[in-house]
Amino acid sequence: MINRRFFFALTAAGVSGAAEAWPQGGPVQLAPQAEPYFRDWLERFYVTALTAGLSRTLLDRELAGLAPDPRVAADDAVQPEFAKPVGAYVQGAMSPGRIAEGRLKRNEVPAFGRIEATWGVPREVLIGVWAMESGFGARQGDMDVLRSLATLAQGRRRDWAETQLIAALRMIASGDVVRGQLRGSWAGAMGQTQVLPTVYLESAVTASGEGRPDIWNSAGDALATAAHLLEKDGWRRGESWAVEVILPPGFDYGLSETETRPFAWWADHGVRRSPTAAWRTADADAPGVLLLPSGAAGPAFLALPNHFAIRGYNNSIAYALTVGLLADRFAGGVGLATRWPYEVALTLDQRMTAQTALTRLGFDPGTADGMIGFGTRRALRAWQKREGLPADGYLTPQLVQRLSAAASRA
Repeated sequence: MINRRFFFALTAAGVSGAAEAWPQGGPVQLAPQAEPYFRDWLERFYVTALTAGLSRTLLDRELAGLAPDPRVAADDAVQPEFAKPVGAYVQGAMSPGRIAEGRLKRNEVPAFGRIEATWGVPREVLIGVWAMESGFGARQGDMDVLRSLATLAQGRRRDWAETQLIAALRMIASGDVVRGQLRGSWAGAMGQTQVLPTVYLESAVTASGEGRPDIWNSAGDALATAAHLLEKDGWRRGESWAVEVILPPGFDYGLSETETRPFAWWADHGVRRSPTAAWRTADADAPGVLLLPSGAAGPAFLALPNHFAIRGYNNSIAYALTVGLLADRFAGGVGLATRWPYEVALTLDQRMTAQTALTRLGFDPGTADGMIGFGTRRALRAWQKREGLPADGYLTPQLVQRLSAAASRA
């Protein structure tokens, strides 16, 4: 018997021939372990995909046997660039072996000269992305991209994941790839530089400028695609990504992540370049934003526009700092002048407790999701300033306790 709700949904969407489409009562044959909620989602998605112009033949073939992947939900809940302290994340990624290998890679990809000339992104930055995304191509992910995206789509990331899933199906429909190639991360990122299906369709390029991009097997194509993305996200030729700086005693930490000014303005406030920082002439006029990723006790950075271009690739301060710092070391840099402090990792419950407390105290951090992003840091700085504390926007276990206590009295 035909699933009546599904039949009416198809009819309402203007899909012709709905009555003859699925005599078994559903759009595709699901895996035995698929739960009813997954079937409900898949039926709705099938209509969406047909309306988007994908063929029934494609959908019947590629969606057959789908079931949620439990590994996806587990990985989604633990994203190290948002859960680990920034210093621990950066230091963990900058092993001597990785730095040595990255330096060797500078001369191992023949296409680097053309890539740099075409898109303007230095090879060291691209190698930093390559290292972080796949260990220089060695770890591209082994999950079925369609299954991963379907798992995310029937959860809290529905709109985003359905968009990516339709894009992945379009890749197959175009003939550029076959289903077996679509292996990647829990979030559906693919290839040596881990791009999403929408990004592949919109921005994947070849290093040579000819033919079909192969981001899985061609390091040149994967790196060219990453360079193209960074250029589209605002990469500025001839400028650094950030400059480590030293702050004077009594500095107003509340200026972090608020002012966007050229270096001369920061110098007037006592900020100076660290003795180990690389510096380019063009950096003097580039607008800089002060970042204190580990609070007042850690390194300080004047983030330039190219830092935010890297954030377009992965919107995490920890990730962008790591890519940039790796690039500096690949280019022969000696590292930071200020050491990373010892940091205690906060649990998800502690992070959400702090966000909830800030909301109750009248400082809006946004959704209490446990992600310590710009909104949470801004709210925390405002609360710290009111309490007469250094307004560095850095959340510690002690501040979580203090916030919780204050909220309970409010």
